[in-house]
Formats: sequence, structure tokens, C-alpha cells
Amino acid sequence: MKFQTTLLQLGNNVGIEVPQSVIEELGSGKKPAVIVTINGDYTYRNTVGIMGGKSLLSLSAARRAASGYSGGDEVEISLELDTEPREVVIPAALQQAFNENPEAAAAFTKLSNSKQRAEADLVAAAKTDETRDKRVAKLLASLA
Repeated sequence: MKFQTTLLQLGNNVGIEVPQSVIEELGSGKKPAVIVTINGDYTYRNTVGIMGGKSLLSLSAARRAASGYSGGDEVEISLELDTEPREVVIPAALQQAFNENPEAAAAFTKLSNSKQRAEADLVAAAKTDETRDKRVAKLLASLA
């Protein structure tokens, strides 16, 4: 699906409003996972969200910097359903904790993909073993 639009500037956030006709044509519910291509030269994966009754895709600050696009730009958007599984890389320390606590591992798998990724990235970003261990313990406690 392709459509023309203006990138929405909403405060510090930039988004792409997806026409309802495009959502319907994708045929995968109101919040489909999609592959977004802007002007044929910048592609990323995202999930449609709903805000204020509008179907929106986010364009994060990092993606804006990488793509060179910003709020107010006129663009052509191409969307296709993203059918690839979204996999989260689990850091070794977190995997070890899950091996020792299967209930926590099961609870973790019930979190949304983005929440799993955020938690795993937080553990992976720890600069010291002490920080990593604290983050793992905090996550395990939250999953109990």
C-alpha cells in the first residue's frame, strides 16, 4: 500500500497518520505490525497505534536522524504487513535467571514484544556486573 502524507509534528514527537482505508486494505486488524518505507529510501519495522482516534506510526528521534526526515515533510509512505516474528535477544545473565526461575520466564513471554525488548536492552546495557544483577533482580521481582 502506498499513500502520500505529511509527517505529523505532535510536540516533540513525529508520526505518520495511516488512512483508515489503508488499515482496512491491510486486513490485519486495527494495529497491524508493518514494514514502513518512506520515499522509497528509508525502511523500518513498526506497529500501528491508535491515538485520539487516529491510526499512527511513530517516527522516533533516532529514526528521524537516520532518515533525515522531520515533522512537516511531504512524503510517500509504503506499508506492507510484517509477518516476520519479532525476536528479542535475551542477555546471558537474564537467560540464566530465567533458567533458574521458569515462572518468571513464562511471565516474561506474556509481555509485549516492545516491553520484552526494553527490559532485555536495559539488562544488556548495564556497564557493571553489579548494575546488571540489580536490573535482573528488579525484573524478576516485577514478574513475580
